[in-house]
Amino acid sequence: MTIESNETLVGGPEAAARVLVVGAGAIGGFYGSLLARQGWPVSVVCRSEAALVSERGFAIHSDTLGKWRFRPAATATHVTALEEAPDYLLLTTKVLAGEDRAELIRPAVGPRTVIVLLENGVDIEAPFAAAFPDHELISALAFVCVSRTAPGHIHHQAYGGLTLGNYPTGISGAVRRLAAAFRAAGMPVESCDAIVTARWRKAVWNAAFNPASVLAGCIDTGRLMADDAAVRTIRRAMVEVCEVAAAAGHPLPPQTVDAMLENTRRMPPYLTSMTLDALHGRPLEREAILGAILDRARSAGVPAPTLETFDALLRVRTAN
Repeated sequence: MTIESNETLVGGPEAAARVLVVGAGAIGGFYGSLLARQGWPVSVVCRSEAALVSERGFAIHSDTLGKWRFRPAATATHVTALEEAPDYLLLTTKVLAGEDRAELIRPAVGPRTVIVLLENGVDIEAPFAAAFPDHELISALAFVCVSRTAPGHIHHQAYGGLTLGNYPTGISGAVRRLAAAFRAAGMPVESCDAIVTARWRKAVWNAAFNPASVLAGCIDTGRLMADDAAVRTIRRAMVEVCEVAAAAGHPLPPQTVDAMLENTRRMPPYLTSMTLDALHGRPLEREAILGAILDRARSAGVPAPTLETFDALLRVRTAN
């Protein structure tokens, strides 16, 4: 695996790229605002808050970067309302069963649009590679504590680092350009030529902490980490993801689980994205976060009893 982390941004108007963020919630609004701060024209598609965002923009409060207001170049409720094709289309929607995200963005994809998937889950890129075979596809991972606190208000608590890479492999000029812009805005960024492996690495945390936080009563990471029995259960789930990743051809470093647990102990208490969805009555990303991993586990004959338990209980919770 090759990782680059020393790109620099070449300034000037010629460096600005047109960006469209589709699904501008906490993640999309926050990262879109960082590109806008670099002088890139950033438009957004947001279904529920379009009128408010069009009038006032997003109020961003970052515990590490300060406060600012992000006023998108254009705001719409659907991609068909935007006339000019973007250079980068940043998709930050939830990955939910039964939703065709490739068709969702198709009207906005121009001949030279680079598609960027900043979403949860493993094996999420293949439908886009099939739907847009002539377009460059960037897979992106965010390691961040950020949430929507009120309509048009986004709170960035901690972290924010990104990992970017071409799908299925590679680091193109478009990846480097995007990475440099985010870095200039104050975010640490790695460009990785093995982004699928990196996505499996993030799944180690997501597939353990997201379900555990919901099933424990929609509690934050601080309360989970304060309970030894909960930590042992979370550790077992994380180890299972590592075993499935290895069987899928993406072995992870042996210190992965310990490092993630230690980082979680150090970060501020945080409500996971799945917990926030549960608290607000929104659909849960069960298939994206657990389903694809369990499919791989079954096909490879890898036992994953903790993950299966999480999945079964989330199914019951969702059904109710």
